[in-house]
Order: sequence, then structure tokens, then C-alpha cells
Amino acid sequence: MDARELKALQIAATSQIKRRQHAWVVPSQSGQGEYQVTHPTLGHLEGALHGLTCTCPDFEERQLPCKHIIAVEYVVKREHPDGTVVTETVRVTYGQTWAAYNAAQCEEKERFMPILADLCANLSRPYSGKGRPALPLSDMAFACVSRVYSGLSARRFDTDVRESKERGLTDSDPHFNSVLRYLRDPAMTPVLESLVTLSALPLKAVETDFAVDSTGFTTCRFVRWYDHKWGKERTKREWVKLHAMTGVRTNVVTAVEMTDWRGADSLQFRPLLATTAESFSIREVSADKAYSSKRNLQAVDDLGATPFVPFRANSNTGEAYPAIHADVLMPEMASAWTKMLAYFVYQRETFLTHYHKRSNVETTFSMIKRKFGDSLRSKSDTGQINEVLCKVIAHNLCCLVAAIHELGLETPTFGKCSALPA
Repeated sequence: MDARELKALQIAATSQIKRRQHAWVVPSQSGQGEYQVTHPTLGHLEGALHGLTCTCPDFEERQLPCKHIIAVEYVVKREHPDGTVVTETVRVTYGQTWAAYNAAQCEEKERFMPILADLCANLSRPYSGKGRPALPLSDMAFACVSRVYSGLSARRFDTDVRESKERGLTDSDPHFNSVLRYLRDPAMTPVLESLVTLSALPLKAVETDFAVDSTGFTTCRFVRWYDHKWGKERTKREWVKLHAMTGVRTNVVTAVEMTDWRGADSLQFRPLLATTAESFSIREVSADKAYSSKRNLQAVDDLGATPFVPFRANSNTGEAYPAIHADVLMPEMASAWTKMLAYFVYQRETFLTHYHKRSNVETTFSMIKRKFGDSLRSKSDTGQINEVLCKVIAHNLCCLVAAIHELGLETPTFGKCSALPA
């Protein structure tokens, strides 16, 4: 029994699947919306699994029975003549090395702080100009990231700042206003972006497959505009958009790009890929349809890697036919777009097996938001960007702690890195 059949059993056992005149209505497992399963004859469904269609994206991509179709088949087989449906409780479990997981969680904070101090020790900002000497940049980066990790306000976090100095993790105990001032300093943005990349380096021997996506973090600000079409004013909460490339095995973030809520996804693909390729050996990259473009696929192919990005419904599938002949006779003549389109059309099941590694980037975003929150405290644009970067750095260090216990990784040490801004 594969994963789809397990999920179908869970849907059939726990969800209310309704029969309408021309379809079965299956609720989404995410709790948002529903899908319709129909049959060309609009009648008997027993034994006709191959003739059913579903409105979900999975069926649209694969054109094969999805979990909703399989769930309907289970319900039909269990249905009594009087129309009632018998359901059974099905508990779906996934493999987990609980001893290693529990040890990583219990020791996380104990290991987190020394690793963060070692990571930030690379930073230095020489004092220049008049006035009071600047605070050590390493101490301020440590304070910013550890504050986000703790989830406390700047004032309540002041105790932790003093304790870090007493433990020898920092050389100073800055005032909470200084921590907030550095957090909204534009000069901190490239520093934190570099720390994201550096914090992922200990896992370069583990990660070869990567996934790309974006997610949003809500802010405390709202935007207003006048809707001329409907003749009324509308209000919407602003949010900051994080574009990230992550490893699919450990969920570590290897590269980030920050935009406002209007930032396009596809334009950020190549910068993320280039940053990751500087430190990691890339075998394959997965992304959703939003990143489907010839330039993006070719950029991955130029690195000797394979892009697994599904094609939109309006893509010209006729380009797949010459790709077969070009791949056999003259492989160098076929572009990455054409070769992957042929792969997508004629070996879709294998293609989607690789593509679904993209689900791991969704897991990464869920890990960050569940542990460090999906909203931002900062009010300034720069402060919001830097706060998201601090969340990503904290997440990467948590991934390192997990890898120490689950993969046998030695406690990482970070040497001087010339790529870090001074």
C-alpha cells in the first residue's frame, strides 16, 4: 500500500464524502475547499476506478487515480443498500527515529548557543569616524538571532543578553535599544544573508537535491486602496515574502531572497540557484509551476543538474516529439526545456516521483513558522527583513543540532569566511 492509498483510507475513514447528482464531493485534507470526483457515465462507480476524474491538481498533473478517487472507491465498496456509509478509524504513521529526535530536541538550546556564537565570531566591523565606538558586530548578530530564537520581547530578553556574556559567548551585554537599532540597520541585511549561507555549509556533504518555493510572514501594517471596479475602499495586511532554496533531506536553507508581498517567484529562482551552487554540488532541483520557464530550466541544466518543474496546462507539448529524436541522435541540440518536456509527457510517473521532493520546502516553511512564528514584531521594512533572516539562521542551526543526533554529524565549527561582509 503506497502513500496515496494510506491517505485515501484516512480520508474515507475521517471525512464526510457526499454523493451529489453528478459527482462525489471529497473534502480537502488541508481543510480548505473540496474536490469533485466524477465518472463519464455519471452512474455506477463500482469497479470503475480507471474512469473516474478529479478536480485536484494531483490528478491534473498525473492523469492517474489520486487519493480522492481512491477514497471514493473505498466508500463505494463499503456502502450499504440503504445509502449509509460505514467508516473505520485508520491511523497513519510515519517512520521516525524517536531516540535521536528526542535527544536533539532536549539538547537543542544547550547546543544552539555555542554554535551560534562560533558562527557570529567571523564578523567584525572596524570602528571609523567620530563618536562612541560601535558595538562588536559579532555580539549584535548573536543577540538578534538568539532573541528571535527565544521568542521574547527585547526588554524581557535582556536577562539572556547578560547571561550570554557571563558564559563567555559574547564580549558585551548591549542595551535592548541597541539590539533593536542593529536589527533595523540596513547594513545588517547582507551580514545576515551571508550567515544563512554559512550556517548551511556543514551539511554540504549531505545535501545534493534541492527545492525552491516562497512563503509570507505577516506584519503589523495595512495597505489601503480604492477599488474602482466595485466603487469602495479595500484594506489588506502587508506581508514580507521569503524566497528560499532548501535541501530536501535535512530541510536546511541554503539561499534566501527577500521581497515585499508583490515579489514574483520566478525571478528569484536563478539568484537562489547561483548562491547554492557556490557551496553545494547540485544533482536535481524541484519547484512548482510558478518557476516554469526556459531560462530557469536551462540555468539548472548548465550546472549539470536536472530540473523537475512541471509544465503549465498551456505549454506546447508538441515540442516533446522532436526532443526524443534529438536526445537519441544529437543530445546537444535539445534544450533543457525540450528534454524535460519530453520527460514530463512520456515518463510522467517517474518525473513526478522526483518532483514531489518539492514538498520538503513546504515542510521547511512549516518548521520555521511553527517554532519561531509566522508574524513579525518589527515595524520598519528593514527590521522585518532582518527578523525573517534571523528566523532562517535559527532554523538552520536547529537543523545542524538535529543532524548531530540523526546523521552522526560532528559539532560544526566555523572558521573565518572571506565571503562575509566586514
